[in-house]
Amino acid sequence: MKTILSITGIALVMVVGMSYAGTLSTIENTTNHEHNGHDHEHSAKTNNSARKIAEHASSEDVEPEQKINLTAEKLELANIQVKTLQPRAFINKIYAPGELKANGYKSYLVSPRTDSVVIRRHASLGDHVEVGQKLVTLFSETMAQAQAEFLIASSNWHRSKKLGKQTVSESMLVESENIYKATRGKLIAYGLTPEAITKITSQDNATFGQYSLIAERDGVVLQDDFMQGQRVAAGETIMLLANENELWVEANIPPNKHLDLRVNSPAIIELDGAKYPAKVIQEAHTIDPVTRTRIVRLSVENKGHNLHSGMFVKVFFHFKTNDQVMAVSEEALIRDTDGDWTVFVESSQGEFEQVIVTLGESLGEYRQVFGLTAGTKIVNKGTFFVASEMAKGGFDPHNH
Repeated sequence: MKTILSITGIALVMVVGMSYAGTLSTIENTTNHEHNGHDHEHSAKTNNSARKIAEHASSEDVEPEQKINLTAEKLELANIQVKTLQPRAFINKIYAPGELKANGYKSYLVSPRTDSVVIRRHASLGDHVEVGQKLVTLFSETMAQAQAEFLIASSNWHRSKKLGKQTVSESMLVESENIYKATRGKLIAYGLTPEAITKITSQDNATFGQYSLIAERDGVVLQDDFMQGQRVAAGETIMLLANENELWVEANIPPNKHLDLRVNSPAIIELDGAKYPAKVIQEAHTIDPVTRTRIVRLSVENKGHNLHSGMFVKVFFHFKTNDQVMAVSEEALIRDTDGDWTVFVESSQGEFEQVIVTLGESLGEYRQVFGLTAGTKIVNKGTFFVASEMAKGGFDPHNH
């Protein structure tokens, strides 16, 4: 009986164990299935989020086209000028500081040719004088002696001629003539004109020894460094006359800048916004020991007499580019916030887009550019207006 119960118990334990194991297996399978389901669901959600993030990032990386449409009315109102670019030769400007000088070929230094005393002046600084006009009256003991010698020689010569060869020997006649010519030549050497020499015979004794210096040419008195009563030495400059119709400009070029400046090379002189055409007439081949520059001399016509000796001016030498290049006006260029230079290109009628360009050398009011093809239409005037209109339309004109 006990044996039967034991067997029955064992069997029962085995049945219960098998049932429990089955139950555990079922529970484990169910748990694994649910866990795998959760994993698949989580993975799907993760992939979906990643796809959305990628799509969002991709949409941010792609910049919208920087374009704007402007009506014909706006273009006209803002005076927008569009220019078609074509390669061509440009004038390159090289700057140098300069100073206006009196034209040395058309100037005249007024100075006594013997030690003298200034009696009175007849012209002052800044006066315009004409040829033959009296400038200053001087007195000189040497001049008085020369005038006296001339009067004696003149009297002897005229008396000898009047007496003739029948009374005066040939040698005495020749001698008196030569003395007369010598004394007259001395007066001319002292600066007297033939008209002034003729008047010596009728000159009052009180004015004996006095003489006047006259203007040898038309011009302006640029210098008069003397006072009445002053004693001036022979050769000392008391006045400077200059013809200001044509002036010199001395431009200072750095010694390391090699320019092909030939005679008659064109240049522009600028003073207070006004421009005057000029041309090269001389070029120094030595370096100034003080300024350490090379001097290039130019000639400029002074129409209107707005230019005066001593003024400082800007000199721009003009050179043509060797090759045809693409260039835009400085006004057409605008920077973006990244520091890149850009222009506005008209892609179609009234539609503009901002394009980055690379700058080349400066060509005066123009700048060489790279990145644009021939025939491209750009905004040549009114760049800032187009940029502001693009900003108003929701675009950032600086590519942001």
